[in-house]
Amino acid sequence: MEALLAIAIGLLTACGVFLMLRPRTFSLVLGLTLLSYAVNLFLFAGGRLKMDAPPLIRDGANYTDPLPQALVLTAIVIGFGMTAYLVMLALRALAESGDDNVDAKEKS
Repeated sequence: MEALLAIAIGLLTACGVFLMLRPRTFSLVLGLTLLSYAVNLFLFAGGRLKMDAPPLIRDGANYTDPLPQALVLTAIVIGFGMTAYLVMLALRALAESGDDNVDAKEKS
């Protein structure tokens, strides 16, 4: 299971970096989103999740660490806000320049 998770994180990271290097703004936004998903999975996997373990600490009990879960939840909310902001920024750049290329030339 750990190998599958590592492959998924690596694949998301590779696809995200590849899409961020494309010249179009939609590919850039999609690449940043995939990269944030990879970071979320990495943080979640760093919590050493245990099956059927309670999230609360009891005396002598084997428990799941709640900190990575809280970090991932916070990162999801921040990532959604970042994606919404980047989409609006890309739409504004498209409206002003008429092209969705990342390095669009200014009109004279």
